[in-house]
Amino acid sequence: MITNHFLGLLMLSILQPINALPVAPGNTVNLLGTSQEKDDGRILQRSKRGWMWNQFFLLEEYTGNDNQYVGKLHSNMDRGDGNVKYILTGEGVGSLFLIDENSGDIHATKRLDREERAIYTLHATVVDKRTNETLEADTEFNIKIHDINDNEPKFSKDLYFASVPEMSDVGTSVIQVTATDADDQTYGNSAKLVYSILQGQPYFSVDSDNGTIRTALPNMDRETKENYQVVIQAKDMAGQMGGLSGTTTVSITLSDENDSPPRFANRKRPSLFSSLLIFLGAAIGRIKANDADVGRNAEMQYSIVDRDGQDMFTIISDQNTQEGVIRVKKQLDYEKQRTYSFKVEVTNTYLDPRFMYSPNPPFKDDAMVRVTIEDVDEPPVFSRNPYIIEVHEDTAAGSFVGVVSARDPDADNNSVKYSIDRHTDLERLFNIDSVNGTITTLKGLDREMSKWHNISVVATEISNPRQTTRVPVFIKVLDVNDNAPEFAMYYETFVCENVQSGQLIQTISAVDTDEPLVGHKFVFSISSSNPNFTIVDNEDNTARILTRRAGFSRREMNTYLLPVVISDNDYPIQSSTSTLTVNVCACDSRGNMQSCNTEALLSAGLSTGALVAILLCVIILLMIVVLFAALRRQQRKKEPLIISKEDVRDNVVSYNDEGGGEEDTQAFDIGTLRNPEVMDANKLRRDIIPEMLFPFQRTSPIKDNADGNCYTLNSCCLIAKSYCFIFIFLYLFY
Repeated sequence: MITNHFLGLLMLSILQPINALPVAPGNTVNLLGTSQEKDDGRILQRSKRGWMWNQFFLLEEYTGNDNQYVGKLHSNMDRGDGNVKYILTGEGVGSLFLIDENSGDIHATKRLDREERAIYTLHATVVDKRTNETLEADTEFNIKIHDINDNEPKFSKDLYFASVPEMSDVGTSVIQVTATDADDQTYGNSAKLVYSILQGQPYFSVDSDNGTIRTALPNMDRETKENYQVVIQAKDMAGQMGGLSGTTTVSITLSDENDSPPRFANRKRPSLFSSLLIFLGAAIGRIKANDADVGRNAEMQYSIVDRDGQDMFTIISDQNTQEGVIRVKKQLDYEKQRTYSFKVEVTNTYLDPRFMYSPNPPFKDDAMVRVTIEDVDEPPVFSRNPYIIEVHEDTAAGSFVGVVSARDPDADNNSVKYSIDRHTDLERLFNIDSVNGTITTLKGLDREMSKWHNISVVATEISNPRQTTRVPVFIKVLDVNDNAPEFAMYYETFVCENVQSGQLIQTISAVDTDEPLVGHKFVFSISSSNPNFTIVDNEDNTARILTRRAGFSRREMNTYLLPVVISDNDYPIQSSTSTLTVNVCACDSRGNMQSCNTEALLSAGLSTGALVAILLCVIILLMIVVLFAALRRQQRKKEPLIISKEDVRDNVVSYNDEGGGEEDTQAFDIGTLRNPEVMDANKLRRDIIPEMLFPFQRTSPIKDNADGNCYTLNSCCLIAKSYCFIFIFLYLFY
């Protein structure tokens, strides 16, 4: 039995033992015994072997036309009567693997690739066809794909880059290249690789087992040949015939070593230099040595080895061009010495230890240098460059500022005159004495306008005006306390009408254009006793404005002017008075400003009674206008009493009484005589304005919180009455 539930499951044909030959197809394997029974009934004895009873082996890349036979499943419960059914489940069953349910034969339907998958796990079950009863429980077994050599070795890169120092010893490791083979590493020689070199001999070699490339020739010189192309091959099947192979290229560069010394081109013939510029630090020439090395190995350092040359000259190395720059170390005197000769030595900055102790070290060289001094007319030289002079800002015009001095360095020592370049002094603030170089002021200086004045002073040889020298003169104007402090900004300050005593309404600060040495210290105060406001100095160049009383009224005063005195602490003390404008505003209960406009106060302060009075005045005016218009229309509709002149003559009445003159004319209306119907309606005299038509009534003051309500009401009533009298007067005398 294979397991407790699966008896006699046999794996034939391809089933193989470990380290044993395959079982002959005609044999039946009894996995529970040590004997085998042949077809003729003889008992065959065999030695004990380690059989892989639960594993099939199948070669990959099958090329036949039919399905590939894998193996056979057989159970002792199978009596050969066709009642046993073999069921196969697991990976690839139905598509990749098929089983004959009657015989238990397993076939593969497709060509298998071990590199894609090496092992398939399947399950076998035996059931009775009639009753569908399980005769053998589920048992797991594997189908392992045997490898064939179908993959060539491959390197991780097609091109490798490596470097090795020049002059390296034979066998120095350069780089290791490794190839991989997708074939089975544990089966046969399909993945056993051997490395060989196809190109690059005799300079390099490769280790056949691990692919390590090493140097094969001694003393390889970079200056002779720097780059090498090496081709490496990896072959499987242990390098035997028929194996597959892959190649890669390795680009090897010899890195530089300091094995080449610097050399002067003409070391026996001295280098000649002529110098016209003899001021200190001037470069008079360059000297160059050659080095076949590169990078840091080609960096050189120059030095003067002769005592005479060391005293008068110095040489530095230009890191960009690797040249030696010769400079003047001391002042040269044409009259004392006109020629200097000295030796210059060059060495590599980074020395190779392999050559340091050799008898003839190759890392240095020397050459002779000759310098010839020529006499030239040089421009004047100032004693300092630049000049920095300090002067106080309260210095009066014509005051002394400083002195500049220049001389002619030539042997003739010609006289020098001084002048100021007016392009650098456009405001003409300074003057200079042309003989002694004394600088004075032409105008007063103000530090607040300019802290520095940068001018150029020109020194010119009197005998040769073309020889000139300029020097910058920086004049610093020192501060004097001549400015008073003032408000740092414009303050828009307001105070609420409902403010309490001692409440903060503004914090002020000050600025001063002066710059005292110990810093600003301002003192704040109010010029006179103020009943409304007070000031508290915070002693940090700020102050607080506080109220001295509670309650302000815009009707009484809507703006207060508060003079604040600000003083500094420098000498002499400067002070100024700045006025702070404080507006009285209406605020809410939290102190937020709502309105500061007095016109808004008048419109917003009217009570209900005042508005009713104004409305009544408007209604009365409208009534007067309507009445006036009605009377005009009625008068136009009345017919005249006398139609023609004849009627007038017929109705003349003579009286013997004397007339009253103008009084009678005014007392009797001729129009009334013509139209008797009007006599009763107009019995009053027109020359007298009746006072009782619109009697004047005094209004009692209205009790209201707003003080302007009564005033507004009385004013409106007075205006309305005035308009009424005017309209009545116009009507009566129309």
